[in-house]
Amino acid sequence: MMNHTVLITGTTRGIGLEFAKQYAEAGWEVLACARRVEAPGLQALKNKYSNLSILELDVCDQQQIEKLSTRLQGKPIDLLINSAGIFGIKEEGREENQTFETVDGKAMQTVFMTNTVAPLMIARALINNLVKSQLKTVVTITSRVGSIQDNTSGGMYAYRASKVAVNMVMKSFAVDLQSEKIKVILLHPGWVKTDMGGPDALVDVETSVTGMRQVIDQKINGSTINTQNLFFNYENNELPW
Repeated sequence: MMNHTVLITGTTRGIGLEFAKQYAEAGWEVLACARRVEAPGLQALKNKYSNLSILELDVCDQQQIEKLSTRLQGKPIDLLINSAGIFGIKEEGREENQTFETVDGKAMQTVFMTNTVAPLMIARALINNLVKSQLKTVVTITSRVGSIQDNTSGGMYAYRASKVAVNMVMKSFAVDLQSEKIKVILLHPGWVKTDMGGPDALVDVETSVTGMRQVIDQKINGSTINTQNLFFNYENNELPW
């Protein structure tokens, strides 16, 4: 197979780290971006796979995004996976509750910067790399709780709103970049057993990422650019906006 390149954000742990592992095993050139490049799991992957490189990136730092763009200038990137994300702001060792009574405006802005603004800034900074590639695909890890139609339980104000917003951001990105043949996919990974999802989650990270990779492969191999149906779960079921 042709040597494809994937750039993944948020590879310190969880879903991002598993994406890096699986794509490295599949023989892709993996550019694993992380705020903490010394993370043990990530370093273990680097030691195991010669086709994996670690790049420092705080997705909320515009200067670091621009530095990454300069470093990768002229390099084709077939697949960008925006995996970095947060649920809330930790206070006194616990995640912010995000109820109607407790949600904090400043904390909400931080969640938006990570979950909504960063994926767009990174995609824009790397657009020339994507256009030069063969696959030209942008994947953003979103969440089913970002579905307005599916919201029957309320709460999670910051997290829900940030995922609704990134869905809209990436929908606009898909429309605006249609002439460049950029494919855009929004993926809900399921309720995954990660530090964010917790031990009671229903899906292990390997199953989730394996499923999402299958969805990505199917969409990449599609013959047309579709800007209407973008929002799927890891089992390839389309989700309502």
